[in-house]
Amino acid sequence: QVQLVESGGGLVQAGGSLRLSCLTSGRSFGSYGMGWFRQAPGKEREFVASISGNGFATYYADSVKGRFTISRDNAKNTMYLQMNSLKPEDAAVYYCARRPVPTLATMPHEYNYWGQGTQVTVSS
Repeated sequence: QVQLVESGGGLVQAGGSLRLSCLTSGRSFGSYGMGWFRQAPGKEREFVASISGNGFATYYADSVKGRFTISRDNAKNTMYLQMNSLKPEDAAVYYCARRPVPTLATMPHEYNYWGQGTQVTVSS
């Protein structure tokens, strides 16, 4: 069974930074595209960023482009999300997810494994 465990969430002031990590169990981590999503109270889960299996391709939601950076270390089975210049509207539970193929994607149904989420709170 594949498990994804997020860490690195917390409380930060607006303008601050956080780095989220997603440790994934299982083999051949580099064979799978990965993504970050977030969900705020009362809102639907929304796409944040995605990265291809080899890490060469990335894609971002317009709302985070230029502020967030997705990356991965396939030797450590870990994906990251560096979040800079955080805004109150970035506050949400952040989830990492894994695809069954190496390409990146933006829709939740294109991912088949999910973590439990980590809370990010941004104070104004």
